[in-house]
Amino acid sequence: MSSKLFIGGLSWNTSDESLRHGFSHFGEVQDAIVIRDRETGRSRGFGFVTFADDASAQNAIDHLHEKEFEGRTIKVDRASERAAGGSRGGFQSRGGFQSRGGYNSGFQQGGYQQQGQQGRSDGDWGRN
Repeated sequence: MSSKLFIGGLSWNTSDESLRHGFSHFGEVQDAIVIRDRETGRSRGFGFVTFADDASAQNAIDHLHEKEFEGRTIKVDRASERAAGGSRGGFQSRGGFQSRGGYNSGFQQGGYQQQGQQGRSDGDWGRN
């Protein structure tokens, strides 16, 4: 059964071929791909390597995780499957307007209210 690895921290100059070559020392590589920006074609600094068997994949993890590869310290771990049934990104799925640091996050966590100001229900700030 094949085993897919996530490779993070790659050099901007790492190619699919050099990734395949570097990992082929640990077993049969079925696929090696460096993920690139779709607009610029530049490496995004990570990629995936698929080994023919699990033992080879574990061997690569054991020998290359937190080691130098083409001038950069890389992270090597088993790839996790993408969540099914939805797109990445978009207004609602990645935080959007009201979560993590959005428009209302300061107000909801105390923000202005802790400083002694009160807001009116229509959104305007009144003086105390």
